[in-house]
Amino acid sequence: MITFGPIPSRRLGRSLGINNIPPKICTYSCVYCQIGKTSNMKIQPQVFYPPSKIFNEVQKKVEKSREKGEPIDYLTFVPDGEPTLDINLGKEIKLIKSLGIKIAVITNASLIDQEQVRENLKEADLVSLKVDSIEEEIWRKVNHPHRSLSLKSILDGILEFSRIFKGKIITETMLIKDVNDNSQNIKKVADFLAKLKPSRSYLSLPIRPPADSWVESSSEEVVNRSYHLFKEKVDQVECLIGYEGNAFAFTGEVEEDILSITSVHPMREEALKDFLERAKSDWSIVERLIKQGKLVESEYEGHKFYIRKFRKSDTIK
Repeated sequence: MITFGPIPSRRLGRSLGINNIPPKICTYSCVYCQIGKTSNMKIQPQVFYPPSKIFNEVQKKVEKSREKGEPIDYLTFVPDGEPTLDINLGKEIKLIKSLGIKIAVITNASLIDQEQVRENLKEADLVSLKVDSIEEEIWRKVNHPHRSLSLKSILDGILEFSRIFKGKIITETMLIKDVNDNSQNIKKVADFLAKLKPSRSYLSLPIRPPADSWVESSSEEVVNRSYHLFKEKVDQVECLIGYEGNAFAFTGEVEEDILSITSVHPMREEALKDFLERAKSDWSIVERLIKQGKLVESEYEGHKFYIRKFRKSDTIK
């Protein structure tokens, strides 16, 4: 199936997915990958489907969605592999642009040191880049890259791409317990992101069964600390920790709103008190959420923060 959705995406609103790579052809075999280990590892871009086939499938899906009154914010290349392995990616984006909807590409950035890959990505409106670590040993342990790939070349390629790209760049960093979630690694990633200047950086946790069974999610305490280390270097930081509520709406349902906000941004005690005052509520609701195991109190640099408790069904234990 080449297209799927549209589905709700915290990063992209209503997203129609485009699967331009057969499963599971990739440049990495990430330990946390939700679709399992990579069965066919490649690093040389090639032809998979004719661009006309991709366009026709997307056009049909867009027309059906419009007929049903379903809005689409982005047409998103997010396949069961690495989308930049498709040598025709740039051509496909140009064709699909005629449908009048913004184009996003979710890539692990492993081939971005190749000029042609950068040229292909340049056609998109938004590009999401994976940056799990900038340390060689950790990168290899988390992402299991093809042996010919070079982390330094990838990082240089990311910075080069940021200089030529006119659209939005966002980043995603997956936190793996006791592997890449220590303060030293997080600070180094944050320093790199400061040079990249993404419009938004996301901290994620593995929320579905991973390729490697030993993989575990970082704790709320570690996510809170990582969030603040990122915030020191990047203007817009969000957590993607598995909660599927409407993270951006103020609904007037105080409990729901607190859980929604704290699944994206750890809330400082003062901010939460101010929120409760505006909502004409009191601190007892916070105490109740903590007692129910829905909210966790955490500290960072002498201040108390509150973050949504990760559900067991969301995180890998």
